[in-house]
Amino acid sequence: MTQAVQSPLLRLRSLLAYIALVCGVLSFVPGAMVTGAVCVVLAVLLAWRELRLVARMLFALVVIGAVTAVLVQPEALLTASENMTRLSALILTVMLLASVLGSSRDLLRISGSLFSGQPLARYYSLAFGTGLLSVPLNFGSVGVVGSLIGHRIREKGDSPMTRNAVRAVLRGFAVSPICSPLSISVVMTVTFLPGLQSWELIALSLPLGVLILLGGAWQSEEEPRAVAGQNEASAGVGPWLRFAGIIALICTGVFSLSGLAGLSYSKAVTLSCFAAVVIGFAIRGVKEQRLDLPTMAPVSNELIIVGGSAFIGALISLLALKLMGDNFAFPGWAFPLLAFLVPWVFYIGGTGGFNPIVIGTLVGGVLGPLWPLEATLGLGIAMVSGWGITAAGSPYAANSLLMERLTGYPARQIGLYWNFRLSMVLLVLTGLLAAALTAWLAA
Repeated sequence: MTQAVQSPLLRLRSLLAYIALVCGVLSFVPGAMVTGAVCVVLAVLLAWRELRLVARMLFALVVIGAVTAVLVQPEALLTASENMTRLSALILTVMLLASVLGSSRDLLRISGSLFSGQPLARYYSLAFGTGLLSVPLNFGSVGVVGSLIGHRIREKGDSPMTRNAVRAVLRGFAVSPICSPLSISVVMTVTFLPGLQSWELIALSLPLGVLILLGGAWQSEEEPRAVAGQNEASAGVGPWLRFAGIIALICTGVFSLSGLAGLSYSKAVTLSCFAAVVIGFAIRGVKEQRLDLPTMAPVSNELIIVGGSAFIGALISLLALKLMGDNFAFPGWAFPLLAFLVPWVFYIGGTGGFNPIVIGTLVGGVLGPLWPLEATLGLGIAMVSGWGITAAGSPYAANSLLMERLTGYPARQIGLYWNFRLSMVLLVLTGLLAAALTAWLAA
């Protein structure tokens, strides 16, 4: 296909993605959510040649699920379409936020300074630094720091330092699904468990995430104390404070909109990030005397993986609840056992190639209505911890695939083998924590 023909097609794909984003923001407008889902489907169809195999398979499942819903439970199609638009708008907004912040000088200084210090200090610097960057940047944090690791590999070759850096970045990003107020995992968990407050979940998941990062150094390679990179220049306090201030303002907006204004948590996250994007582009437009919106044409894989997973998960969970019937209930002893197993379901499904959004939608959609209201914190911790452990330990996780492209280390090696023992320990510990919480709160 010639460039002359490609350009209008790329512009159309980008336009459809932006329309889906606006539909998600204006969800109160009648028909907006269905229109957004249609735009997502059209954008994916126009990018069919560029889709990965897993994305094509997901799209096929979306079509099969939609046809099944029309025949079996037509009203489920509307709920699934709303889910698709809601999460597609969220991921598009986060990508725009990453684009705004990713070009700042502060971010370059911060990411470069993460490589300073002795081995243990550098590991924790990379892990905690990536965790902080991932709050507003999402996968952008892996891209920023991972590109620096790739540059060092090309300059100085493979070494224990670069391998430990990859471990730290993957584990640092994996804490985002556990405790980041802006992560899809927290949004979905709070959405599917209406008895659970976001502050209540984060109050427990945040210290859990810190402990996971601290314990991650147990599974790292020994490296010489004197290595290249320990004399890197420090970023200073200013960039860190400014970056943390941006995160704090966005999170304040989220909690204000959800707590004071009464909006759903997913809507609050989307609107807060969208407001930050608008302000960021406005500032850039004033400085550069022009406004260039980034193209959304290349995000078709992400759209179908995120939006399609939400669509499929919603359909399956609704159909499962219909098959179980209104009178179905688990015995009391089953809830702690289920809470222990949920992180393992995420991990096994993730290592088998299933996106955590599908698993999260199924777990939350099926177990949420059946779970004791007073013990939803136990299920919430099980869901976000299983999601985070899977993000670090699955070879099919987007961050592992991105790190493979940036560093050359195989995704199966860095995602599965380098994290296997740590994943097993964390699955047991977080499963026990979720089970104990469920048993205690339900008593």
